[in-house]
Amino acid sequence: MPRFAANLSLMFNEVEFMARFERAAHAGFAGVEFLFPYAWAADDIAGALEAHRLTQVLFNAPPGDWDGGERGLAALPGREAEFRAGLDDVLRYAERLDCRRVHVMAGNVADPAAAEAMHATYLDNLAHAADRFAAYGITALIEPINSRDMPHYFLTRQAAAHEIVAEVGADNIAVQMDFYHAQIMDGDIWTTFRAGRDRIGHIQIAGVPERNEPDDGELNYPWLLERLDAAGYDGWVGCEYIPREDTESGLAWFAPWRRS
Repeated sequence: MPRFAANLSLMFNEVEFMARFERAAHAGFAGVEFLFPYAWAADDIAGALEAHRLTQVLFNAPPGDWDGGERGLAALPGREAEFRAGLDDVLRYAERLDCRRVHVMAGNVADPAAAEAMHATYLDNLAHAADRFAAYGITALIEPINSRDMPHYFLTRQAAAHEIVAEVGADNIAVQMDFYHAQIMDGDIWTTFRAGRDRIGHIQIAGVPERNEPDDGELNYPWLLERLDAAGYDGWVGCEYIPREDTESGLAWFAPWRRS
């Protein structure tokens, strides 16, 4: 059966961050993911993972000035040194948390005329990251993000992500397919998944269009999750959704899948 990871950046926000690990474990999740670990000590996060028998599934590389609106550095010409220096922090946290997937965010397009230069920068930085990650058994993930929620993001469609993975050509780079983003931008979710199956390294879910629990909206998640199981998908499914109310009261959808 699919393995589920609670996204602690969006779920269990009823308590402070370090208390969310216990909440996730008690709810029956086997893994957790979140956006960024860098505001907390790696040893503290590792202790919480160990105490509650959780796997750290995913986190993101440093995004630049997140509060100022930046959404990654990998495709930004002129920021190569900052991006590559940030990989030192990635590797330090990934090793301590035993995390083998890192989402490398591309960044926003400031000038459409710079798209070609951004593409070249993206390829170079991803190749560099994949090379550094290889020695640690880490896979670099790239994720298309919908243009409604993030209007200026560089990477928005599944086909484009798969083309970039092919261009980089490293064994340890893959696509992070968030069914929420993919439904908004591409649709035809199951066919899209099957077309890129061999290079999809992580899946995330949320209801469409409101990004709430995956028990409402236009995607039939019971059917999709059963198809993932039948197809032998053995990766993680990250639950990156915004609870409608408190997190626990919205977990009825998860009952058939929870860790006992």
